[in-house]
Amino acid sequence: MSQHDHSAASSPAVHDKAAPEGVEVPDAHAHHAMQNDGATMNHGSEDQHEGHGGHAGNGDHVARFRKLFWIMLVMAVPVVGFSTMFAMLVGYSLPGAAWTGWISPVLGTVMYVWGGAPFLTGAVSEIRSRQPGMMLLIGLAITVAFVASWGASIGLLDHGLDFWWELALLIVIMLLGHWIEMRSLAQTTSALDSLAALLPDEAERVEGDQTVTVSPAELRVGDIIVVRPGGRVPADGRVSQGAASMDESMITGESVSVRRGEGDHVVAGTVATDSGIRVEITAVGDDTALAGIQKMVAEAQASSSRAQRLADKAAGWLFWFALGAGIITAIVWTLIGMPDAAVVRTVTVLVIACPHALGLAIPLVVSISTERAAKAGVLIKDRMALETMRKVDTVLFDKTGTLTKGNPAVTAIEPSGSFNADELLALAAAAESDSEHPLARAIVAAAADRNLDVPKSTDFESSPAVGVKARVGNREVQVGGPYLLEQENGTELEIAHQWRDQGSIILHVLIDGEVVGALALADEIRTESHAAIAALHDRDVQVVMITGDAEAIAATVAAELGIDRYFAGVRPEDKASKVKELQSEGRIVAMVGDGVNDAPALAQANVGIAIGAGTDVAIATAGVILASDDPRSVVSVIELSRASYRKMTQNLWWAAGYNLISVPLAAGVLAPIGFILPMSIGAVLMSLSTIVVALNAQLLRRLDLNPERYTQQ
Repeated sequence: MSQHDHSAASSPAVHDKAAPEGVEVPDAHAHHAMQNDGATMNHGSEDQHEGHGGHAGNGDHVARFRKLFWIMLVMAVPVVGFSTMFAMLVGYSLPGAAWTGWISPVLGTVMYVWGGAPFLTGAVSEIRSRQPGMMLLIGLAITVAFVASWGASIGLLDHGLDFWWELALLIVIMLLGHWIEMRSLAQTTSALDSLAALLPDEAERVEGDQTVTVSPAELRVGDIIVVRPGGRVPADGRVSQGAASMDESMITGESVSVRRGEGDHVVAGTVATDSGIRVEITAVGDDTALAGIQKMVAEAQASSSRAQRLADKAAGWLFWFALGAGIITAIVWTLIGMPDAAVVRTVTVLVIACPHALGLAIPLVVSISTERAAKAGVLIKDRMALETMRKVDTVLFDKTGTLTKGNPAVTAIEPSGSFNADELLALAAAAESDSEHPLARAIVAAAADRNLDVPKSTDFESSPAVGVKARVGNREVQVGGPYLLEQENGTELEIAHQWRDQGSIILHVLIDGEVVGALALADEIRTESHAAIAALHDRDVQVVMITGDAEAIAATVAAELGIDRYFAGVRPEDKASKVKELQSEGRIVAMVGDGVNDAPALAQANVGIAIGAGTDVAIATAGVILASDDPRSVVSVIELSRASYRKMTQNLWWAAGYNLISVPLAAGVLAPIGFILPMSIGAVLMSLSTIVVALNAQLLRRLDLNPERYTQQ
């Protein structure tokens, strides 16, 4: 095929599929150089997750606490049942044999040493790190109960200090709380596990004339591999032969398959649904897009945030509050001549003051929210960004590739003479059907969208900087830009001036040398952009657009989408200054961009959002990555941020408020009116607080983050 260009503008070279295998032919079929202020993003990689309270929230801990809980529950039955104090409280008599009196002390000691080991170990770690918290309080409470109970059992202390049953219940309930916590935290890593499971176990590498089955770990950059129909791509690469519809939903969240042909990038974990392809590996291991997504989810779950630091600070203050309350309780009850009650009250205070629920309040909410986001194709790279999104009042969208598709589309058809619009488009599509240029594809796609019957063409020719020519039936059809009109002595249609003012690309259609109409093509606005902007307006968020395109193009797009403000003709290096300009007005700005040239603006914004992940996702300056290119996902991030903050606030108030109220009751401030909070009830209520916090956080899983629910009103 010869080379041609519809207009005088130049364009980047593209590869022509009609070229012989292994030969790359630069196609100068440049209708027009579309200005694009977007670029590509890159992934990072790492897979780690840190749990709450100094222990990893993984499957090992879940299994450990589950096993320990059930063993301790079985042991707690005889400990409680043969406890003298419990028998007195419930009102039944124990057997008269002397050995029955040692069942609770012996089994209670086993429970303290075995079941209490996680808390005692954690308490020692907190002492060594000089960061007292939940584990130290639990360890102190069970140790006090253990010592007091032995003292009562051997007669050194009053028999009223027989706390074996309370000790057993406390250990069982605390293990149950930790099991629930570990299971909840482990569930938040399911997104990482499912991503890791996307990679195939084997890959077929081409070696000479043969294919050899190898592990994906053995692949190297430059290897050629075969992906068969229904098979998964083992590593990032570029299609070197063939074409296939790729299911990329696990990476982008988009359910519709995407056609990938020679020269196109494919991502590890995606599926070739209809045919086989050969892929040249361009990235392996930690450099792949899949590994980058795993890293972002893991880093988000492990990162700290202002709310987390607030919870940690609150837990620290609560420790000193509980310690002070315990000391005051011991002194006051001792001074009034009730040393036994002093021990009971002090132990109860220490049990109830455990900041377990407080320590769980924030990490669990953030872990669940980042997991929910990841499953919806929203990767929270920085927890601070997620927290800030709830306060954003201005969203600044980069135009090309974000609000628009970055690809041309037919926006207007103007026939002249005896042809109507559909006939004109069908003839143009027939002439362009053998071309692979983006503008040619746009014309053919427009005809397909209208379900037009496109006639066959023959004798296809193209001419650099002029246009294409083909024979359709017994007529010669030409499509091209201004040089074609000049060459054929044709006259530009009057409407072309209006289209040019709007920034459109103009192609005229000639039949047998006579101008019979014109087509206007422009960067196609995403249908989702209308709904995204409407949804943002519904949430009182101002929408601003920034672009390097001319004023006319920017004004046209802004008017069509209902954008509040826009900045036109902005160079990439000047985008950050526009963000500063908005911030100087007192606005909290989220910048949404799709490329490396948006990085300074993404860094300057209060929240940087990278949209349209493609095959690479690692703009270091973006706090949020949208794996798909749907701008409605920005609304989902705002909704997630607001919902997460509500859950954090609710959990903090429940956990801290519960402790602040219950500790004085445990100390016995209402003893003068006859109300004393038993330690057993304190243990139950404390663990109930933890369970309530965990269940409240789990409600985030019901949040619908599907961007398709935001539709244009």
